Amino acid sequence: MLIILHDLLINVKIYDIFLQKRKEEAEMITMANVGENVKGKMFVKSVNQGTTKAGNPYLDLFLADKNGEINAKVWENVEQAVGCFVPNTIVYVEGDIKEFKGVKQLTVTVFEPTEGNLEDFIKTAPVSSNETFAKIWQTLRYEIRNPNIAKITERILEKYEKHFKEYPAAKGMHHAYVGGLSYHTCGMLNIAKSIVELYPFLNKDLLFAGVILHDVCKVREYTDPVNPNYSIEGKLIGHISMIAEEIELVAKDLEIKGEEVLLLKHMVLSHHGKLEWGSPVQPMIPEAEMLHFIDNMDAKMEMYRSALEKIEPGQFSDRIAGLDGRTVYKHRLQ
Repeated sequence: MLIILHDLLINVKIYDIFLQKRKEEAEMITMANVGENVKGKMFVKSVNQGTTKAGNPYLDLFLADKNGEINAKVWENVEQAVGCFVPNTIVYVEGDIKEFKGVKQLTVTVFEPTEGNLEDFIKTAPVSSNETFAKIWQTLRYEIRNPNIAKITERILEKYEKHFKEYPAAKGMHHAYVGGLSYHTCGMLNIAKSIVELYPFLNKDLLFAGVILHDVCKVREYTDPVNPNYSIEGKLIGHISMIAEEIELVAKDLEIKGEEVLLLKHMVLSHHGKLEWGSPVQPMIPEAEMLHFIDNMDAKMEMYRSALEKIEPGQFSDRIAGLDGRTVYKHRLQ
């Protein structure tokens, strides 16, 4: 009898935790549907002032909770709102979820400054950055055999380890959360390890190192991991040129010369694939072409995962800029 009661209490406790989690999710404003009236605390990511065609002032905001972010507008009491909505602070809001050009938008009607634990509003990677970084490091130490490639990659990863674990992989498109850079890189390595089995002519040392290094300098391109903006260096130079320069400097410091240095620089310089997408050069070796494909694949799958996470089966998502403005459908198949 005691065993039955014990098991029953455990099940009740588990169910209570489940209900609490659902309640917390329901209270997340970014999870609300179009037409719903919402209220709760949100983290202020960005604030811009504008003027309507009629000459009236308004605020254009991006607000965030644990689930993600949402664009918001304040049309009334704008002068008071300017003093309330300050970037990197927490604000209590009430309003209505509407739709604008296929994307959810919050019209704020009530607002006031408040306090809260910042960690409750920060979206983080699904897997601990310590875990993903350990997998990346293991690949570097035990699966990259070329000593020159390994030494250069190891020196750079050691230099940026702390920030590499914390920073997002992008400002908004994909893996745009704390720990996103490490999570994205680890996901790409998993893909790369399968790819080299299908195409054994690829040099896996070069491909794995390219995966590890390609976005490392995002930690210099952005200002901080929680609410990233572009740094001056990020705007004027960009992470692609930064990492190519880093490879050159590290190779010189380690007194490494030869084709490995040139090829590593080509890998990172061409990983966006096209000149109009920000790469100074296009891929000219198969490993560079594959790095671009893997980067694009993991980024797009994260866009799908994130969109599907926010909707129920049978529903369509908001339009997603990184998917050319398409909506995503969540099917019912298991």
